[in-house]
Amino acid sequence: MVSCRGKSSCTILHFIVEQQGLIKELGRLRREEGDGLNMAKMWAGRFKKEVDEKVNDFNSSISFDARMYRQDIRGSIAHATMLGATGIIEQHEAQLIVDGLEGILADLDDGSLSINPEAEDIHMFVEAELTKRLGDTGKRLHTARSRNDQVALDLRLYLKDELCEIIEMVRELTLTICNLAEQHTGTVMPGYTHLQRAQPVTFAHHLMAYAQMFLRDMGRLSDAGKRMDEMPLGSGALAATTYPINREKVRELLGFARITANSLDGVSDRDFCIETAAAISTLMMHLSRLSEEIVLWCSWEFKFIELDDAYATGSSIMPQKKNPDVAELVRGKTGRVIGDLVTLLTMMKNLPLAYNKDMQEDKEAIFDAVDTVKLCVTTMTPMLATMRVLKDNMRAAAAKGFINATDCADYLVKKGLPFRDAYKITGQLVALCIDTDKTLETLELSEYQAVCDVFDEDVYKAISLETCLGERKAVGGPSPSSVEKQISRVRLLIHEHD
Repeated sequence: MVSCRGKSSCTILHFIVEQQGLIKELGRLRREEGDGLNMAKMWAGRFKKEVDEKVNDFNSSISFDARMYRQDIRGSIAHATMLGATGIIEQHEAQLIVDGLEGILADLDDGSLSINPEAEDIHMFVEAELTKRLGDTGKRLHTARSRNDQVALDLRLYLKDELCEIIEMVRELTLTICNLAEQHTGTVMPGYTHLQRAQPVTFAHHLMAYAQMFLRDMGRLSDAGKRMDEMPLGSGALAATTYPINREKVRELLGFARITANSLDGVSDRDFCIETAAAISTLMMHLSRLSEEIVLWCSWEFKFIELDDAYATGSSIMPQKKNPDVAELVRGKTGRVIGDLVTLLTMMKNLPLAYNKDMQEDKEAIFDAVDTVKLCVTTMTPMLATMRVLKDNMRAAAAKGFINATDCADYLVKKGLPFRDAYKITGQLVALCIDTDKTLETLELSEYQAVCDVFDEDVYKAISLETCLGERKAVGGPSPSSVEKQISRVRLLIHEHD
């Protein structure tokens, strides 16, 4: 299962932005000042000259993978614990390493330690800091491990944590929709096809369609988490290791369901990133569809809802404007997240086994997708909760669109006419209404009977919007009783998901 961490999404997002800016600025200052703090490369033994400074900058990932410092240290603590338990290193040294890593984590969390921007990546920074504190003992941490399986582990740990948060956010969004729907099971509005008024529904029924989408999104995110729940550490660079490691011990310490079954796949697999990005992209697509409807509903042409002032903006020149910028931004950011998915797919499409440096590009794409969807969901939820529903405008739109025409045809079918004949007769009545500026409700009975003598006084009850809705009692239909069952079912499924 996906494990949850205690940090709030706002705190994490603030930390990420703050750290990325700080790391870049520190790196710039240190290069300008020439303070001699360039970190020695852990792999420098093979090379006879320094790497070009521009290559260092090009190769570095510390500015964006620094956000994984908690996961990197968690993984290293588990690895060191296993090294000591198996006798690969002395038990007392393993304990020193664990204590040292816990100290680094505490210092990073409270801000007394800053991440060195000269480090190549977060893995090298943590190891260098540990070695600085413990000397040669710190150098033993990387025994029986490669950065290839280390980064694969960190990324899985990070995304497991993030998936849990995203699922919880979507859960809150879906419950907000259920709460809103409960207030509007009797609020009549036109349902649309081709953006043309089609048949009567309720606002609650319309909202619950999105609740179904978000339920599926939660399922997709959860499924991605289940397939991600494999522990790759122990795969080494690509061919495992000759040390007598205990991968099951590490798996247990880190809370994974399984260990990866093939070392080549363990370091080169990024399906879990792609699947997560695909699930997030689908969720964003659903948010975008809802945003599009909100934009339409806010317009004077519809005027079905009014957004709270806290979730709209004005114009610099037109004082009457109240713009649904939040919904528009969600709609726009959807393209960005889909781009992140395409980036990951394109990056991986022609990579031979095993690890390739191209795969460093996975992090910025998946991190951006995660950050963006969290921001969108947490903004959309209160926007929906605070918007004002203009029931009378919805009802007026429903009354003017001949959306009860199908019910008129069904009335004739129940009187014994074939549906196609009933369809044609109703079409003639609609044409008559358009010519005389009337609706089906305001046509005289004599006008009905002039077209078809089967009509009687009971036609008016049959075509009333309340009847049209109330009789659609089929499972999944828009009748108030049916929608109430939908709401109950969604609530139940959400609680079962917990």
